[in-house]
Amino acid sequence: MKTVIFAAVAAAAVAVSAPAMAQDAASFSGPRAEVLAGYDSLDTNSNGLGTPDGVLYGLGLGYDFQAGGAVFGVEAEIADSTAKRTVAGVDVDAARDIYVGGRVGFVIGDKALAYAKVGYTNARIETDGFGGDNGDGIRAGLGLEYKLGGNMFVKGEYRYSNYEGDVERNQVVAGLGIRF
Repeated sequence: MKTVIFAAVAAAAVAVSAPAMAQDAASFSGPRAEVLAGYDSLDTNSNGLGTPDGVLYGLGLGYDFQAGGAVFGVEAEIADSTAKRTVAGVDVDAARDIYVGGRVGFVIGDKALAYAKVGYTNARIETDGFGGDNGDGIRAGLGLEYKLGGNMFVKGEYRYSNYEGDVERNQVVAGLGIRF
């Protein structure tokens, strides 16, 4: 049974990729927009709030410049999260997350882009009864983008953010986007 399933998946992959082989190599230049979703974990370290985790969701915009096999880009994101933890009867929520930064990558084959990103991030943490607090920080990450048919692409990345006040954030994110 496993052999039949494997053969069916392999045949589907060949059927889908065969028409794509006839296309020109993908360009990673120009503006892009994407929707994002993934896992979000906020580590509040020494302040006793624990480690809220949940689902991240958001939108991103960017512009990339391709020079041969190298790609340089600028990007911005706004996201929110369901990450929440209750400590001593008080809810601690990871709220909106803003990011502005850049990425540098290299093209792999005709359709893939491996990249590293770094930039400024600002997160809001809300605590019931105590209001909210904004934290400035630095985000660094690694990702892989893959060109689908037309102008569409998918991507996956791991991101680490370090905020003032000894707060860290780890995210594993998937995205679906379009390049204009």
